[in-house]
This record gives sequence, structure tokens and C-alpha cells, in this order.
Amino acid sequence: FIKVKNKKNEIEKYLVEIKPEKFTKPPAIPKRQTKQFIDEVFQYGVNQAKWKYAEEYCVDRGWTFLVLTEKDLGIGKND
Repeated sequence: FIKVKNKKNEIEKYLVEIKPEKFTKPPAIPKRQTKQFIDEVFQYGVNQAKWKYAEEYCVDRGWTFLVLTEKDLGIGKND
């Protein structure tokens, strides 16, 4: 949870989750359904449900919900 003051001197409130980008997209469907693929599908479903609830929670409070990845933060393997 963060609060920031915008250019209009108003306080904006954010609930932020940091996730690797690969966890924010549905997994690619492989030729064989491996345990890893099933785990990735499960994790993606959990994240989607969590983010839906977080969005509703934030809307009720006048906050903004953000999911940030390494790309949003400007970090990655090439840094």
C-alpha cells in the first residue's frame, strides 16, 4: 500500500503487487500436459481470482490496484 501526492497536491492511494511477468499471462499450451504446466495454470487462476478481489477492494475504498512486473520496474536479466 502506498500513498503519493499528485501534481494537484491530492493524495492518491495504491495497492500494488509485484509479480514476474510470466505469472501475469496465461501459460502457453504445450504438446504434453506436464505437471509444470498444470502448476502454472493453477497459479495463473489463483492470481486472477486474487487480482479480481483486490480490484473490488480498492474500488470500494477509492484506491487504485496495480500489478507491476520487472518490465514496469525497469529491471531484468539484461541489467
